[in-house]
Amino acid sequence: MEHNRIAKNKAAAAAEDQYRQADSVKVVQWEDFEQELARLVSLSSALSEAKQKKLLLQQKLDSLIQVEAESLNQSNQLDEMCEKLESQKLVMGNTSMHVKVVEENVKKEEERLSNEIRSLLVAGTALSLASKHLQEPIITSLQESNRLLTGEKGYLHLRNVQRLLRVRQQYMISQVSFLYPVKVMVGHARDQELESFTSNRKSGNSAGSKPVDPESLTISGLHLTVLPFKTSFFTDKKDIQRSATALGYVAHAVSVIATYLEVPLRYPLRLGGSRSYIIDYAPSLESSSSDSTSNSLLSSNLKPTEFPLFLDGQETTRAAYAVFLLNKDIEQLLNFIGVKSLGPRHVLANLKELLRTILSAEYIDT
Repeated sequence: MEHNRIAKNKAAAAAEDQYRQADSVKVVQWEDFEQELARLVSLSSALSEAKQKKLLLQQKLDSLIQVEAESLNQSNQLDEMCEKLESQKLVMGNTSMHVKVVEENVKKEEERLSNEIRSLLVAGTALSLASKHLQEPIITSLQESNRLLTGEKGYLHLRNVQRLLRVRQQYMISQVSFLYPVKVMVGHARDQELESFTSNRKSGNSAGSKPVDPESLTISGLHLTVLPFKTSFFTDKKDIQRSATALGYVAHAVSVIATYLEVPLRYPLRLGGSRSYIIDYAPSLESSSSDSTSNSLLSSNLKPTEFPLFLDGQETTRAAYAVFLLNKDIEQLLNFIGVKSLGPRHVLANLKELLRTILSAEYIDT
């Protein structure tokens, strides 16, 4: 059937070509007019039928082309979806590998933690056993210590220990007093012991205590007549040297007494005989008229400063401040044993009072 349709189409096309060729040049005779007219009618109907078939074929081809275009579009979309699916598969594969690595690490960490927990359990068990073994002797020892310290017997034992300690301190400091005796020189002829202050010194100077001239006191026979704040251009260098030696004696005696009493000095000493120094840990601010207070605080020197206990080539103010700090150390020791100071310029008098109080009988019973 399809073959017949194609043949008819070819015949109609050939007839149309012949008609076109004969339209301009062929002359039809009258006797052939009916035959030619029948032939033209047949050709016209065949042509009309061919046009309709052509229109149908064109519509079918358009629909087929549209279907083919839609199919091609869907195929392209399917390819894109396949590519996305492959990329997703690749990402899933990488994620799966990462998850496996993380799982392995988690397993290793769990094993390590389990081992540590086991070791901690073993250590805890051992510690509990050891504490059980040590608890009873410790409790017994604490009970015995509490029994010794509580009640009249324990208090008496403590008082006896303190008394023995003070006796020992008194003996050692008596050796210091023997090495560095502090005496008062009367008439520059003979030594006389500084008169004892009243036994009520713990409450301050009493009316019955005799004032002593600081320049009449000596340590190991040396005066402190040349103090830094009393020097002048005409001062004898030998007096300066003797005063520096005397200050070295005082510094050594104070350092040893503080060690025996177990008192850390507020201003430590660097001993060197007549070239001794005293250390001040307070920050020193550099004065500047243009700087503000905040800038001065930032430029403060927090390092300890040493002040000389001698005058040879040194600034007078620094030496005077060093003697002041030395007297502060002696005041600290006096306050430690419950005695008040005689004043800021009584270095030898304060040292004498410190030695007198420690060597007295009342010191052992306090």
